[in-house]
Amino acid sequence: MHFHALRHTGKTLAAATGASTKELMTRMGHSTARAALIYQHAGAERERLIGDAVSAFVERARQQDHGPDGRAGGTRG
Repeated sequence: MHFHALRHTGKTLAAATGASTKELMTRMGHSTARAALIYQHAGAERERLIGDAVSAFVERARQQDHGPDGRAGGTRG
């Protein structure tokens, strides 16, 4: 993952908590509201789609690293 993508995710998650524009500006280091407003547009449907995509991504990574049973390779239950 690129740093910018991680930064963008953090900003979007902060906005999703209901933080005010001023709070987001301070957290992000923005001097104008324009940049902060970019992260406050996501609606409930978009949030669901993003959540589903992230969950699928994490599940694929978990299965690659640990196998379908969730255990790391070479471990026993």
